Amino acid sequence: MIREHDCIVLTQDIPDEGLQAGDVGTLVHIHQSGAAYEVEFMTLTGQTVAVATVLPSQMRPVNPRDLSHVRELAVT
Repeated sequence: MIREHDCIVLTQDIPDEGLQAGDVGTLVHIHQSGAAYEVEFMTLTGQTVAVATVLPSQMRPVNPRDLSHVRELAVT
């Protein structure tokens, strides 16, 4: 079960927010018993990049075998 403040991993791109599958975010709000989630995505230095509404099918919980990976954001 995913709870507020848990880390999640995107399983699908969210192009409107500039997010890609594999990006890691923190769940900040649960809508309607898990129908959707608000997730905050930040840089490694703590700058918020996006707060996005994410469907359950677009994410998964972080698991113990996950490895961090870095990508630079495109400048817009």
